[in-house]
Order: sequence, then structure tokens, then C-alpha cells
Amino acid sequence: MFEQSFKNIDDILHKDAGCGSELDYVEQTSWVLFLKYLDDLEKDKENAALLSGEEYTRLIEPTYQWTTWAAPKLADGKIDHNAQTGDDLLDFVNNELFPYLKKFKSNATSADTIEYKIGEIFSELKNRVQSGYNLREVVALVDELRFRTHAEQLEMSHLYEGKIKNMGNAGRNGGEYYTPRPLIKTIVKVVDPKIGETVYDGAVGSAGFLVEAFDYMRHPAGAGNKNKQLSTADIETLQKKTFYGKEKKSLAYIIGIMNMILHGVEAPNIIHTNTLAENIADIQEKDRYNVVLANPPFGGKERAEVQENFPIKTGETASLFLQHFIKILKAGGSAGVVIKNTFLSNTDNASVAIRKELLENCNLHTVLDLPGGTFTGAGVKTVVLFFTKGEPTKKVWFYQLNLDRNLGKTNPLNETDLADFVALQKTKAESKNSWNVRLSDVDQTTFDLSVKNPNTPEEAPLRQPNEILEASPLARKFLPCQTT
Repeated sequence: MFEQSFKNIDDILHKDAGCGSELDYVEQTSWVLFLKYLDDLEKDKENAALLSGEEYTRLIEPTYQWTTWAAPKLADGKIDHNAQTGDDLLDFVNNELFPYLKKFKSNATSADTIEYKIGEIFSELKNRVQSGYNLREVVALVDELRFRTHAEQLEMSHLYEGKIKNMGNAGRNGGEYYTPRPLIKTIVKVVDPKIGETVYDGAVGSAGFLVEAFDYMRHPAGAGNKNKQLSTADIETLQKKTFYGKEKKSLAYIIGIMNMILHGVEAPNIIHTNTLAENIADIQEKDRYNVVLANPPFGGKERAEVQENFPIKTGETASLFLQHFIKILKAGGSAGVVIKNTFLSNTDNASVAIRKELLENCNLHTVLDLPGGTFTGAGVKTVVLFFTKGEPTKKVWFYQLNLDRNLGKTNPLNETDLADFVALQKTKAESKNSWNVRLSDVDQTTFDLSVKNPNTPEEAPLRQPNEILEASPLARKFLPCQTT
């Protein structure tokens, strides 16, 4: 049901003059989807309150509720086809609905409420659909969707992730939005965040890491909670006091918030800000987190004034983010961070200094070396750094993911590909794909951590042409006679 509806919505938006790319399709589908989801959420709360003999006051006033403007019903329960459409619908959405929802931000009691997030979303977004008739068709399709059961919410959230993936591959800002979900799930599994710990992503994008961490931590068998049902206090903690993120770009920020809400976190603690514009010298203990999960943008360059916020100056965005992550992690905290593989061996002063800081202040216990093609269209090879803060590195366990196929858009990474890594990582066992390196054996001036698998059989040296000829019986017939 969801998949076909999403395709039909894309077809409608493709015809609209205001929507030119997959990014626009996702943005416009998102706000309509969000308002329908919010209406279903309010209905569920209303019904729960009724069963408890309590009264529930809806957040949205009747005039602006979904069933009033988007899907008004006749007395027999059928859709009223005389509902606003065309220019009348556009006028209502642009000049009444959006301004009304925008005010929720200033009227909210605190930033960790769904009211505040509603206001944030509609302060950042604008309706780009230029035809009121197209908008009416989109609204009608979304109204047919249901988010009332867990199965329905799960199906919808998976398909929404698929739309985010398409958005990430649409061209603009590609690598900054989408990290393969099998990789995120694996990173979360290895870091193993526990209820009561805070989880942070300073380059949150579409919030993939926070969403997967939430799914992992709320599952009774995950995060050390085997055979344990979550208490009301646990659920409250996961909802309001666990997940934190920062995002610089407007669209990614809004998509991240809505992605978390659609996955079940009602008031995500995501801030719209440039993480790198903050001076890391100002980070205090109260600002730190137990867990860092992130894939910071790679290949970007930062201006000189941004670099002044860091003790080790570099224009490389990912290297600045890594300094930020080390600083903002609590002592004893754990991290899983994706970064370009060249970080392990670059010889420039900044890279050497950051590696030295990482190895001296953190235990870099695991490095996962990923094959090319892991990130669709990225064109670079990456590694995942797993480290804990508070003790120096003595030994690093490397795992090189060697697959018998080339990764790409039609042949993406899957969880089965990473199963051997997850199994071996628990004991840091050595295999044909994994090995240990003692830091005392690493060059203490460059701290070069290049991925060089010592278990790969050495190829035989190439033979000289005359050796090949002499070894060939056929070739020997035609060799000139040698005279003495």
C-alpha cells in the first residue's frame, strides 16, 4: 500500500512546476505525510485517554486539523469532494496553515516537546507545490495511508528510508545524506549503546544513526536488555534524554527531525547549527555524550575562521569533525565514526597530529576497512574507527572487508556481508581478513596506520621475458642457437 502510494505521489509531483528533483519530492511528501501521521497520533492519544477516563486536548485547533482541510468527510464517512482545491487550497496552505503551525515554536513550553518540533519544521519548510490541484491529489493519496499499527508504522518508516536514499543519490549533497543502513546497524551493534547513555551525531543528516540506535536500544533483546521489558521510565528516557544531533543544512535538518518522529521519537533533540562553528575549547563536561555515532561529510573544505575553532588547523571537514568528536565524548565513552581511509596514512602535519591525539587520548581498538562502492557515487574508500575515550591505544584490531563481488547501486552492501566482522570483533580474533597491530610497532613520528593485511598471500614476482621464453617448450624451438 505505502510503496504504490509513494510512487503515485512522485508521479504527481514530477508534473508540478515547483518540484524539480527527488529532493523536492521527498521534502514535499514529508510535510504532508507528517501532518497525516500527527493526526493519527492524536487520534491514538485521544482513544487512550478515553479508555483511561481522562480528557485529551488536541495540539491542532479544529480549523487546521487534517480532517478539516485535507480530508473533510460527509455524514456517511465518505470524502467530501467539494473540499478546497486549486487556488483556494494553495491560499489556505501557504497563508493560513503554515503560518499557524510555525507559531508552535514560540508557544511551546520547552524545546523537548512535539509542539516545538512542529514549529521548527514549518519554520524551515515551505510548500513548493504550485498547482493546488496537484496538491489535492497528493493529500488524497496520503489520506489513504494508515499509521495506527506497529506493522504499518514499520512499513512506512522503511519506505521513507528508501525515499531518503533516493534523495541522497539525486545529486545535490549526495554523500552527506545517506549512509547504507546495513553499515549503520553494524556500527550500532558493535558500539552497543545502553539505556541511560546519551547518543550524539554532530553531522546528523537524515538521522540514520540516531534512528537505528533508537530501534536497537528499545528492542528488549538489544543493548544488554535480553529478556527484559522496557519500563515506562526507560521509554521516557529514550524519548527525551537519549538522542542528540546537530545539522547545518536546512533540508537535511528537517528530514532528520521528521525521520525520527516517523520512527517513534516524538521530540528529537536535533539542533539546526553548524557544528564546526563551535569552538571546541568551550566544550565542558555538561556538554559531553556517552556515545558518538557519525559519518561526517568527507571531501569538504572549511574556511580559515572555522579552522580557528580547533587546536589542529586543517581545511578537511572530516578531520575537524573527528577533533570535535574526541572532545565531546565523555571519559569512558564509545564512538563509531566513518572517515576516508586516507586519514590513516596522510603525511600532512594536521593528519599526523590528529592521529597522535586519537591514539594518545583514546583506545582505537577496531578499524573496519570497507571496499570501494560502499557509498554509492562517493568515489572514495572509507574506514570505520571504533574507539573509547580515556586510555591510550596499545593495540588496534583491523578487519578488511573482502567481498567476492563489486558493490554498487544495484548490488549494495548487506548485513550478511558484515556478519563475519561482527562475530570476530567480539574477541578481536585473527583470520585471513583480520589482524592485530601493536602501537609500539607503528612509526612513532608519523603514526601511519595504513591498512596492510599481513595475511594476504604474497604474489609471486613477475618473471623476466627471457625466463618466460626459456620455460616454454614451444618458444625454445624458435630461440636462436647460442654459440660458444
